[in-house]
Order: sequence, then C-alpha cells, then structure tokens
Amino acid sequence: MKAIAATKYGPPEVLQLREVDTPVPKNNEVRIKVHTAVVGPADCAFRKGKPFIIKLIYGFTKPRLPIPGVELAGEIETAGKDVKSFKKGDRVFGMSPDRFGAHAEYLCLPEKKPLVVMSNDMTYEEAVGICDGATTALTFLRDSAKIQNGQKVLINGASGAVGAYAVQIAKHFEAHVTGVCSSSNLDLVKGLGADRVIDYTEEDFTKSGEFYDVIFDAVGKLSFARCKGSLNQNGVYLTTVISVKIFRNMLWTALLGGKKAKFVTAGLKQNKDNLNFLNELFEAGKIKAVIDRRFPLGQIVEAHHYVETGHKKGNVIINLET
Repeated sequence: MKAIAATKYGPPEVLQLREVDTPVPKNNEVRIKVHTAVVGPADCAFRKGKPFIIKLIYGFTKPRLPIPGVELAGEIETAGKDVKSFKKGDRVFGMSPDRFGAHAEYLCLPEKKPLVVMSNDMTYEEAVGICDGATTALTFLRDSAKIQNGQKVLINGASGAVGAYAVQIAKHFEAHVTGVCSSSNLDLVKGLGADRVIDYTEEDFTKSGEFYDVIFDAVGKLSFARCKGSLNQNGVYLTTVISVKIFRNMLWTALLGGKKAKFVTAGLKQNKDNLNFLNELFEAGKIKAVIDRRFPLGQIVEAHHYVETGHKKGNVIINLET
C-alpha cells in the first residue's frame, strides 16, 4: 500500500511517499480503507519534534511511529473474528492517537478505539474535518471549561480548524460567543454563529474592558498573563499549545483559586461517545464542516507547508481516494 513515512524529524521534506506492507488486522481489529485524513498544526509539531516533550514521548532521535496521521474517515475493508460493532462496508470516522498511521491507504485499529459509523448524510471529507477540530473544541469547552448557558466565551483563532468548531459548539451550549480572527475571515466566523467578531489587526480585546467567563486560545498565540485581566473572577483560560509556562500557570492557579489556566491532551481523551455526540450535532444541523483546501496523499509536503503559513481556514484535507 501507499503510505507517508518520516524516518527523522525535520521540515516537510522529511515526509516521503512509500510502498509499505498492508497491515493485517488482529482478531479484535478492523482494517480501514482510508478515504480522507487531515493535516493540522499538531501533525506539523509531531513531524518537527517540537516542542521537545514530543520527542520524549514519541522517540528521542527519530519518530517511533513513522507513518503519521491521527484523524481519518474511510470504509471497513475487513474485520477480525472477534469484532462485534463493525462489519465490512461500514463507513466510519475516528482517531488513532496512540499509534498514528492515518496517512496511508489502510490502517488497522482495535474495535474499542475512538471509531464510529458515520452519519448517512456525511461525506468522508466532512467526517474527518469534524473529527479533526470539533473533538478538540468539545473536550476543551464542555469537559474542561464546563461551558454553561449564557456564559460569555471568547475564541481566539476562530477561523482555524479548532476555533471554527469551537464557535459552533459554544453556540450549541447557548453561550454568547466572541470570535477573534483576521479581517479576511470576519464573514466566515459570523456565518458560523458568532455573536460578535473582533478583527485582531484592528482591536486588542484585552484592552477593551470586556470580561469573559472563558477565553479559549485555539491557536496558542496568547498567554494566561495577557488574558487574565479579561477574565471574570472565576473565569477560565484555555490553550491548545503545550508548554512549561502553561503547566506552571495551571499549578499556580489551581492552588490559588479564582481564575484558572488549563491545557488538556484532547487527542488522548477522545472516545466513541464524543464522536457519536458530534454525529448527532451534524445530523441536527448544529455543526458543519469547514474545509479550506484539499491535497492528494502525494502532495503531503505541500499540505504541511500550507498549514505552517498559519493562515488556513478550518481543515486541510488529505484525499486518498483514487
């Protein structure tokens, strides 16, 4: 089968299209013919091995998991004899956070992993897009911040893969949503349901005198120190980017009480219930996929370069269908 492989950390050019053995499913696994995957900032970070904690977990001198890719959508091609939840031909979407491998024509996953049957109305592109950004947004807003009806929520990077879904999920929970993005994305974020949109090139929300119950930095370009003055007394600052500083802030604010700083490893906290919940939101018209560009598997290097410009809107899709 065709697969992308990286035998060392580095720039996008370390990614190579190769022929590798097609995986054989164990008795408790399904083999998925992958139709779509994504490239996002996390994929770029794993490729580079930065921040350094990535190397501590996934390989110090080179990637321990050479075939990248976490989120996927595709079709069950075969199922092991002990599999009960899936059958050949099922259209599925899900994640492979601990073994990667989605940037390949086939991937084997245990039945119990975060993998579910797609809504009949979903395309493979929509499914993997929602799996990419919405799962992270859901974990941060619902599970970590405990978002409530009527709260004031600000989302920084509201046009990105996580931010675009965070706007929609926050509106589902009936929060008052302020989105922060560049001028070229104002209409997109308004169309996703934001009650107010701030152009960060024209206005600094931290100097406006407005206060929020939740500030979600979906692109990791702010800091707790900068945002805490805009939080209500028991407000929460969330960031998607791991760092020593955020861990210090988390520890300090947990001890002091009041305003909180939080980071969660959203990818490792996903499960079937979250995916089914997002399936239901999609079917109810409460959430829609936001797709920027599409690349074939053979143009994975170009996809990584585009994501690293920092200007993508929503998801960057990798198509493996031929």
